[in-house]
Amino acid sequence: MWCDGAANVKLFMGDHFIIRGGYPLRGEIVIGGAKNSALKLLAAGLLTSEQLVLSNVPRIDDITTMIALLRYLGFNVADVSGDGSVLSVGGEITNTEAPYDIVSKMRASVLVLGPLLARYHKARVSLPGGCAIGTRPITLHLKGLEALGGNITLENGYICASTTRRLKGGNVVFPLVSVGATENVMMAATLAEGRTTIVNAACEPEIVDLANCLNKMGAKISGAGEKIIIIDGVEALHGTHHQIMSDRIECGTYACAAAITRGDLRLINGNIDHLGAVVRTLRECGIDVSQTDNVMHVQCQKTLRSTKIVTEPYPGFPTDMQAQFMALLSVVEGTSEITETVFENRFMHVPELIRLGAHIDVQGSLATVHGVRHLTGAPVRATDLRASFSLILAGLVARGETVLDNVYHLDRGYEAVERKLSACGAKIERVQKNKI
Repeated sequence: MWCDGAANVKLFMGDHFIIRGGYPLRGEIVIGGAKNSALKLLAAGLLTSEQLVLSNVPRIDDITTMIALLRYLGFNVADVSGDGSVLSVGGEITNTEAPYDIVSKMRASVLVLGPLLARYHKARVSLPGGCAIGTRPITLHLKGLEALGGNITLENGYICASTTRRLKGGNVVFPLVSVGATENVMMAATLAEGRTTIVNAACEPEIVDLANCLNKMGAKISGAGEKIIIIDGVEALHGTHHQIMSDRIECGTYACAAAITRGDLRLINGNIDHLGAVVRTLRECGIDVSQTDNVMHVQCQKTLRSTKIVTEPYPGFPTDMQAQFMALLSVVEGTSEITETVFENRFMHVPELIRLGAHIDVQGSLATVHGVRHLTGAPVRATDLRASFSLILAGLVARGETVLDNVYHLDRGYEAVERKLSACGAKIERVQKNKI
């Protein structure tokens, strides 16, 4: 172990990271497949008995959870590549119930509801769990499926959905933008009779990726990526092969890593077009970002500037990048402001950043970040998936040693973090609980 036998190690019972700050990141990082696309695409496999082959699958814990759920339903999931990066799903299910012990681990599990209802005319799905970053009601999912003819009740913590016949197309108007509800209704509508129109649909690139795959399977979807999506239902979908888009949040996260360490990273498979608001904000802070072919290049050799951020649905600044930017802005000269409009509990990482020496004031949905000259290593705990990486970012520049606990949050959505960072010069090590 390269660390100096930190006594902090004894404080933690699970896997944790030990990080020694002060090393600029330089080199290349390969951006993996998008978590927020892959999960929905796996659920889309339920819409056909033929084989859907997905490549560029991220090897993260949330994918393992989704595979476990599909197999619990009796669905076939095969590892074509042998390393989990190419999966084949298909067949017939033997069960239409998604149980609490699986669904409670990950909110995206609720995305099996639409496909099950559309193809098998019934589903019993536990109310979802996931990160504790705020109330994320599924009312919009249920109202949307009811508009297509689904009969839905809540019983003993489960969503019970059924229909006596094929779903029927209808008009679905969302009062609020919801990525998950848009995806659930879009998948269900592919097998509905007639036309479905989704108004105030989510516009994220992952919505487009899902629609592209469904269209390759024989669906008739137009308008994905815009506020109005139109789906003309078909009687059946067929198998296909689809390569999952790269993960724009992972890409933005490593861009912040380059910036906070004043480094120079080439992000393979990064796509500026998917990161409009994030790239604009990086440039406002004085960070150089460019694109050549499939490589996004991030350099930071200047004195950085403070900025103001407001999280919003796409194409606005993503809430999934808020924590990472807070870490970055904590060591930028001047005062920055971050307004969180999507989730009410997404400032839970603030006390942990303060433990590292950050100067952050929170009043309601507004966080005021007063830049400091340096952070200092300390033991900290991750509170959710994106907060996990914000603490890694802070640890990469903190003086001394940072020990990050609760890294199981990180493993849900980021692949091989310590390997990718170490290859670019970071001093970071995972200590497994059975090696303490």
